[in-house]
Amino acid sequence: MDSLISTEQLAQQLGSANLRIADATWFLPNERRDARQEFEAAHIPGSLFLDLAEFANKESDLPMMLPSPHHFAQLMAAREIAPSDSVVLYDNSSFGSAARAWWMMARVFGMSNIAILDGGFAKWAREGRATVGGAVSSGLVHFDEPQLNALAWSKSQMLENLKTQRADVIDARGPGRFSGAEPEPRPGMVSGHIPGAINVPYSGLYTTEGVWKRGDALRQAFEEHGVDLNAPLVTTCGSGMSAAVLAFGLHLLGKDDVGLYDGSWSEWGFDASTPKATGLS
Repeated sequence: MDSLISTEQLAQQLGSANLRIADATWFLPNERRDARQEFEAAHIPGSLFLDLAEFANKESDLPMMLPSPHHFAQLMAAREIAPSDSVVLYDNSSFGSAARAWWMMARVFGMSNIAILDGGFAKWAREGRATVGGAVSSGLVHFDEPQLNALAWSKSQMLENLKTQRADVIDARGPGRFSGAEPEPRPGMVSGHIPGAINVPYSGLYTTEGVWKRGDALRQAFEEHGVDLNAPLVTTCGSGMSAAVLAFGLHLLGKDDVGLYDGSWSEWGFDASTPKATGLS
């Protein structure tokens, strides 16, 4: 299965054996929207609500840190998703939260048949395709505890990277937050960015219709900000969500060795000891 699937392709595959469709919508707390409530109001037929908020390390003070392999396996089993299933992820969020689910499943925990619906629920609904409402229950399947891939970077690795310059850091947030001109959405967090980071706002990876740029247009979305696509890269953002959008965009360009700083600015910005920079460079 290709990692990006069109609404037309998904419509043709509805009801297929071993196809699981999952709504991976997640909202920032200040958006005051309820992802589960919106799913129950209308969702793609046959889909389940993934609930990305549950796929977080509950022992961490940070908002969306990766779950342990054991916890991940339990959550997937409870959603009746088996390791061999083909999974199509979609969202209705403003920042492509399905990419976070893709990164977690495909890149961190090694599932091989994970795709994102191009244009998400917004495109599906805009085209007048069928939706259904109501809560969805699921059974239980077996899901072996997976191995944790090293593409998830820690704060200590990011600090070491400041010395070694092992990888170029690209930040998915908008220029206002990156530069420090706009406040962070989380109270008490300072603004700015990791020194030396390159700002590549995740929104630039989509067309005006909300679908993914491809080919030269997608490549330009990185290169116009000064990203060397031949260099080792690690992505970051506010809480590890839109950083996954950059990781998926790089995947579409054939670059699959990209790291992602899981704690992102939620960790770095709250730590008084970490160095911080402001401005657009």
